[in-house]
Amino acid sequence: MQVDNKTLNTQVTHIENIDVQERTLRDSVQVSMHNYFRQLDGQPVTDVYQMVLAEIEAPLFEAVMTYTRDNQTKASELLGLNRGTLRKKLKQYGLL
Repeated sequence: MQVDNKTLNTQVTHIENIDVQERTLRDSVQVSMHNYFRQLDGQPVTDVYQMVLAEIEAPLFEAVMTYTRDNQTKASELLGLNRGTLRKKLKQYGLL
């Protein structure tokens, strides 16, 4: 789906005006990505997908581990990952 910049700017402005407590994760990602691309100012960029995953995964794992009181079994179930994958990711982000 192609969206022109004016429409996108209008959508992002609307989302930015929503109270942070009421903003969805999807809305927050949309605003953040819009701001990221705007700051690039035409500079070439690659591997955006990997960059976004790394930016999202670390705080996700931190929050889940806090929520589960560092219980890896509960955290892996909550995330839908096997425990080995969870441990690998926790090490990757310096959380283990």
